[in-house]
Amino acid sequence: MNANLSAAGPIPVSVAPEILADIQAEFSREWQRLCDDARRGALAPLADRRFAGDAWASNGSHLLLAHTYLLSARAMQRMVDAAQVSEPMRERLRFSIMQWVDALSPSNFLALNPDAQQSIVESAGRALNEGLANLLGDVKKGRITQTDESQFEIGRNVAVTPGEVVFENTLFQLIQYAPSTATVHELPLVIVPPNINKFYILDLQPENSFVRHAVEQGYTVFLVSWRNPVASDTDGVDRATWSDYLDDAVLQALRVASDITKQPKVNALGFCVGGTMLASALALAEARGEQPVASLTLLTSLLDFHDTGILNVFVDEAHALLRDHQLGNGGLMPGRDLATTFSFLRPNELVWNYVVGNYLKGQKPPPFDLLFWNGDSTNLPGPFFSWYFRNTYLENNLKVPGRAQAAGMPLDLTRLTMPAYIFGSREDHIVPWVSAYASTQLLRGPQRFVLGASGHIAGVVNPPAKKRRNYWVADKLGNKGHDMPGDPKAWFAQATEVAGSWWPDWTQWLSRHSGKQVKARTKLGNAKYRPIEPAPGRYVKVRAA
Repeated sequence: MNANLSAAGPIPVSVAPEILADIQAEFSREWQRLCDDARRGALAPLADRRFAGDAWASNGSHLLLAHTYLLSARAMQRMVDAAQVSEPMRERLRFSIMQWVDALSPSNFLALNPDAQQSIVESAGRALNEGLANLLGDVKKGRITQTDESQFEIGRNVAVTPGEVVFENTLFQLIQYAPSTATVHELPLVIVPPNINKFYILDLQPENSFVRHAVEQGYTVFLVSWRNPVASDTDGVDRATWSDYLDDAVLQALRVASDITKQPKVNALGFCVGGTMLASALALAEARGEQPVASLTLLTSLLDFHDTGILNVFVDEAHALLRDHQLGNGGLMPGRDLATTFSFLRPNELVWNYVVGNYLKGQKPPPFDLLFWNGDSTNLPGPFFSWYFRNTYLENNLKVPGRAQAAGMPLDLTRLTMPAYIFGSREDHIVPWVSAYASTQLLRGPQRFVLGASGHIAGVVNPPAKKRRNYWVADKLGNKGHDMPGDPKAWFAQATEVAGSWWPDWTQWLSRHSGKQVKARTKLGNAKYRPIEPAPGRYVKVRAA
C-alpha cells in the first residue's frame, strides 16, 4: 500500500511478507467463520453503536456486512501497525486509514443501513424528505448541525452570568462580572479563554458555568471575550500578530483588572490556547521587569509542544510554509477549517453520527449547549496563526529560553516563579495530559498538578453539583517549588484519586493567593473604565461566515 502523506510525493510503505501473510490468513479464517455463522443464523449482534439497532440484528445479510466491515477495519489497522515506517509516519497512516475506514462504514449509506431504511418506511417517507431538508440546510450553512441550535441564544440561556463590558479594543472585550456575595477576595481573577473558540464554554448555562461558580466562591472575575474577525472588517484586525495578542490583549486585560480593583497583582487563569498566550504574556512582562500576577492557573494548556497527540499528524514544514505564504502578511484563518479539523479527530462521534441521524434518518439532533458552542467557531488573524503554528506545534520554541520572541523581547518561561495550578484531563486527545504535565518542568514556582477524568472539555466543565467523575492529586509534590518529577508516570504513582469535581480543589488553592476578604464592589468598572454594555457583550455574538 502507498501513503501520499508528504509534500515530496507518495512514499512506498511495506509490510514484512511473513506478517502480511499472517494478517491475510487470520482474515480468511475469520471470514470463513462469519460465513458459517451466517448460514446457521448464528451471527452475534454487534455492540458497536453504529450497528446496534434491532434492524441490523434482525437482518442476516446486513449483519454479515457489518461484521465483514469491522473485520476489514481490524486487518487494515494491523497492516498499519506492522508497516515498516517511522513512528510519525505510522501515526499519519493510522489517522488517514481511520478517516477512510470510518467514512466507508455501511451505516453511512442509505442503501446499506437497515435502520435508516426502516425509519423511512415507518414514517411513510417523511424521514427521507426531512433528511434531504436537513442536508440542504447544512450545505447552506457550510457545516454539519450537531444540535438544535434554535434552543440556544447567547445572552438569553448561555453566557448569562451578570456583568458589564468595562474595556474593549480591536482584539477583545473585557467583562467584569457582578458579585453575588457580600464580600469578595481582595485579588481579582482574570480568565483568558482560547481565541479559537468563544469564551462561553466557561459560562454555558447557570448549572454548569465555571464563571458563575468562581463568582459564587467570592471572586471578582474578569474575562477576556475575543473578537471574531470577519472578512468585511476594514480596520486591519486580519494583520494582528502574536505580539499584538500578548501585549494589547492579555497584558492589557491584566492592567485593566488591576486598575479597577486597585490591586498591583491579580490572579490569572488560561484555558487551552488561552493558557499558552497567558504564560507567554507573563514571560513578556517578566522580560520587562514586570510581575503582574500573584498566581497562575493553566487548564489543559500546552507550553511544551513535544507531544501534541493526534494533532501531530497535521504538523510539518510544508504545512507551516503554506500557512506562512497564505497568511503571514494578513488574511483570516477560517474558524470553519479549524472546527472541521477538530471534528475529524473523532469522526464517528462528531461527523458520521450526525450524517446518519440528520440526513439518512431525517432526525433533528437534541439540544445540547456544549455542541451549540462547538458549532460557533471563530476566525483568527493570519499572522497570529502563522506564528503560533510554527513556533509552537512545529518548532516548540516556547520551551527553549529566549528562542521565541514577542514585541522584540525574548520569552523565557523558566523565569516565571509565581504559584501555579496546572490541570490536565486524562482522556484529552487535543492536549495529552502528559504534555499538560510537562509545564511543571518549565515553571519554577510552587506547583499543584491536578489530573481530571474525561476529555478536553468535559474534564474542565465538571460542576460539583453533578457529583461526576474524579481527579488525582499528589499533595506532597510541588510545594517546595521546582520539585515535580520529570516523568509524569512517577507523579501518577504518588497521586491519590479523589471523587467528584476538581473545582472545589482549585478554589481552595486559589483562596490562599487571593488576599483578605473585602466588601464586594457594587459598581462595576471605575472612572477610567466605565461600563460599555451588559455582559456578554457584542463581540461574542459575531458569527464566523
